[in-house]
Amino acid sequence: MTIRARIRLDRGDFLLDVDLHLPERGISALFGHSGSGKTTILRAIAGLERAPGGLVALGGETWQDDAAGIFLPVHQRPLGYVFQEASLFAHLSVRANLDFGRRRIAPAARRFALAPVAELLGIGHLLDRRPHQLSGGERQRAAIARALLASPRLLLMDEPLAALDLRRKQEILPYLERMHAELAIPIVYVSHAPDEVARLADHLVLLDAGKVVASGPLGETLARADLPPAFADDAGVVLDTVLAGHAPDALSRLDFAGGTLYVGRRHEPLGSRLRCRIHARDVSLALARPQGTSIVNLLPAVVTTVAATDVPGHVLVQLRVGASPLLARITERSRRDLAITPGQQLWAQVKGVALLT
Repeated sequence: MTIRARIRLDRGDFLLDVDLHLPERGISALFGHSGSGKTTILRAIAGLERAPGGLVALGGETWQDDAAGIFLPVHQRPLGYVFQEASLFAHLSVRANLDFGRRRIAPAARRFALAPVAELLGIGHLLDRRPHQLSGGERQRAAIARALLASPRLLLMDEPLAALDLRRKQEILPYLERMHAELAIPIVYVSHAPDEVARLADHLVLLDAGKVVASGPLGETLARADLPPAFADDAGVVLDTVLAGHAPDALSRLDFAGGTLYVGRRHEPLGSRLRCRIHARDVSLALARPQGTSIVNLLPAVVTTVAATDVPGHVLVQLRVGASPLLARITERSRRDLAITPGQQLWAQVKGVALLT
């Protein structure tokens, strides 16, 4: 079962031409720079824009198939839509705003109740307030709750954190993670923020100038060495790790499929799953295990690919550390001096590990 979206829109100076097959579980992120077509895809899935000859389907349910004369209007598509701005009704309380979404659905078809959704998003104590009495993060959580209470089979989220400052983003991200973990509803999530996508997504679609340049599971897609220049600065990998223990020197041990990483002391319970990101620019390479180095994370690795980058004099080295991928961005001189070639065994020095959860 997949979410299918075949969309072609020609606007003269911009052509959007995509054929997406997204998993019907988890969060699929559409990532790209401004003007790459992310929001237009979301609007076409929702039925807010009609792409001639398009096809939009959720599992076995077709929402648009122009070849068969099918086009369901927005109100007949079982979806929720969360915009950049919360767009709550200013004259209604939070409770009344949430009830607006719930009343659209026949009682027998309601998948969510107000109380558990309010608890899930941490807004139970805000139900009697008006929107002007809420912070930006609280308003956006209320907007997400309203979308969920419409009992959607698909949730579309168009840069829901873009209008928030860093503090409010950090406030709302744990609620999005909790929603992801506890609700069996697929989400298509638009963003141009790399760390946000790395923290939340299961499946990643990279868009550039209206085209899909890569699509697949998050870890595999980010670790590709052949991504176009528009994504060079974001090259790196995302690893799913388990908090396995603590060292006596205020470090915590994270185990992953391929080795162990040490990071600053974590306070989650042992066994917690933590996602971390390693940028290619934070990985250096050595032919033998380094001695006398301040870098704690040293990993035995095998070279799989060496690729050119858009940065003059630099290359991207794709590695395997056990079952996990890793990327290193080094100079062409270093590649030449170390004679780095596919199949070679060497050591990766990880200078920075960013915990995303």
